[in-house]
Amino acid sequence: MCGFTGFISASFSGDRAAIVASMASAIAHRGPDDSGYWADAISGVALAHQRLSILDTSPAGQQPMTSVCGRYVMVFNGEIYNHQELRRALQESHNIHDWRGHSDTETLLACINVWGFEKTLCATHGMFGIALWDKEENALYLARDRMGEKPLYYGWQGDTFLFGSELKALKAHPDFKCEIDRGALALYFRHNYVPAPYSIYKGILKLPAGSYIKVQATCFSNKGDLKPIPYWSLAAVAEQGSRNHFEGSEADALKELDVRLGSSVKAQMLSDVPLGGLLSGGIDSTMVCALMQSSSSRPVNTFTIGFNEKYYDEASHASAIAKHLGTSHTELYVTAQDALGLVPQMPTMYDEPFADSSQLPTHLVMKMARESVTVALSGDGADELFGGYNRYMYAPKVWRYAEKLPQSLRKAFCASLMAIPASSLNSLSSLFGLSQAGDKAHKLGQRLQGVNCLDDFYVALISEWSNEGGLVLDAQLPSNLIDIREEWPQVSNTVDRMMVLDGLHYLPDDILVKVDRAAMAVSLETRAPFLDHKLVEFAWQLPQKYKIHHGQGKYLLRLLLNRYVPQELTERPKMGFSIPLDDWLRGPLRDWAEDLLAEDRLKREGYLNPSPIRTAWRQHQAGKANYGYRLWSVLMFQAWLAEQQGSL
Repeated sequence: MCGFTGFISASFSGDRAAIVASMASAIAHRGPDDSGYWADAISGVALAHQRLSILDTSPAGQQPMTSVCGRYVMVFNGEIYNHQELRRALQESHNIHDWRGHSDTETLLACINVWGFEKTLCATHGMFGIALWDKEENALYLARDRMGEKPLYYGWQGDTFLFGSELKALKAHPDFKCEIDRGALALYFRHNYVPAPYSIYKGILKLPAGSYIKVQATCFSNKGDLKPIPYWSLAAVAEQGSRNHFEGSEADALKELDVRLGSSVKAQMLSDVPLGGLLSGGIDSTMVCALMQSSSSRPVNTFTIGFNEKYYDEASHASAIAKHLGTSHTELYVTAQDALGLVPQMPTMYDEPFADSSQLPTHLVMKMARESVTVALSGDGADELFGGYNRYMYAPKVWRYAEKLPQSLRKAFCASLMAIPASSLNSLSSLFGLSQAGDKAHKLGQRLQGVNCLDDFYVALISEWSNEGGLVLDAQLPSNLIDIREEWPQVSNTVDRMMVLDGLHYLPDDILVKVDRAAMAVSLETRAPFLDHKLVEFAWQLPQKYKIHHGQGKYLLRLLLNRYVPQELTERPKMGFSIPLDDWLRGPLRDWAEDLLAEDRLKREGYLNPSPIRTAWRQHQAGKANYGYRLWSVLMFQAWLAEQQGSL
């Protein structure tokens, strides 16, 4: 997996090697097995690498790595699953046989030397962040994998160009300015994460998935904008798939899915170190673990997290599935005290404000898995590809009724829903066997206000706070995909549009960020077989009837899973990987939260308007509403800000 960093500055007068080494040490958790750096005073470039040894654990896999011809120097984070195939192609076409080792880093360098940078990217199957220095062109190339599994930040700070796998590496450079971007902060409060291409800091960007940039030496005189160059586009894949649907039968589609997903899982099980699977008990992780076990001659290691609160717990389901599959299964039950112990680590782990509360159990399951394995496969990405999120099913149904009401009646209806305390509605609904109906009613009331079409409703569903009331002081929302609808992918229907927007936005900037940081904090490599780009391209060719069928998502995936696991072990309502946050904020986390949300503190810091925050906090504590997830975004920013101020 690893991590890398570096900088270019013609005017920097310090010890480049010492500085870049200190930048790398800030992300030593990403690669504790080895480290290395390379610096060139003439060009002003410095590269550093932290290594987590997965393939070729010998010194032949050390980075930074120089190409055989001496032209290129590269640092690389990730895995290239087809690198042996690429080697064979080079051997057959260019008679290359003199390999120093068997690392995919060496394979990439050889491919770049023969095919060039972009053609090499297009030939890869994998996840990666790459920084390549071309001595001949005096240029730096930065690239990120197609779906955004691996992170890559870059940007100007004064006369210095910085880049790296995590922000903490960039912050270790003496030229870094910790200036918060209030526009990016407003986007964070809307989505609970800072969406690409922005970061929380002014001047620092995230490289979009499926793209690369070339930083020519001439750029350093004018510091012009560096426009990412796409070499693969999920939006284009979705548009093309929408126009050219798979024309085979359901049986043909099922067979193709079995082959493609099975091939992806098998390829991603390649490892020179212990490997396992993350098993939540849901459709996606069960499918991956079932295919892993079918490809293994010994029991696969599987891991799951459980909660004592029954509504949130899937551990018993995962245990039954593991028993059926014959895996070597480990489970850990999480308490509020476990979560409280983790909270102080979150600002450091995520570098910028990040408020997906499942970050807590995600990190705990990664930590547990790391005690036994170095690589773990997950089911991430299946929801966005096969129609798994509840909003894909329920949003169109709700809107069909809501759009029939005049705007005035719709507002009155929403107000009436929110007037009744969520706790009262929850208690009443439980008598009829319904769970959390009050919370769902309140969420519906909040999201339907001001909505004029289904696309509006989707945006409302993926938004937490609005900045219309001035939540973030002195902030203006920067240009972003969600607000520029003319740039939305042109697919055949609204649900497909939701799915591709989630794939472009929510998946790389929330789900994959959460998994990457939670795992790399304990030096665990995670892999997501559903995100193999050939499987992604196939999924987007499937007609929607193979994804959402009779109001249920993942239709084709469920049919495939039934071949491996009895249906009764997996068929139940989707739960998601959530925690009992509402109750914890009224109980064991209350004092910690009250300190961070104190009105005088918010005023003194000067970033947030205390009024809506304090109102939400009071209503939450009184049980009038469950605002745990809304408040969590404020708490994560406040905790992050406190950590920043302590480190400046």
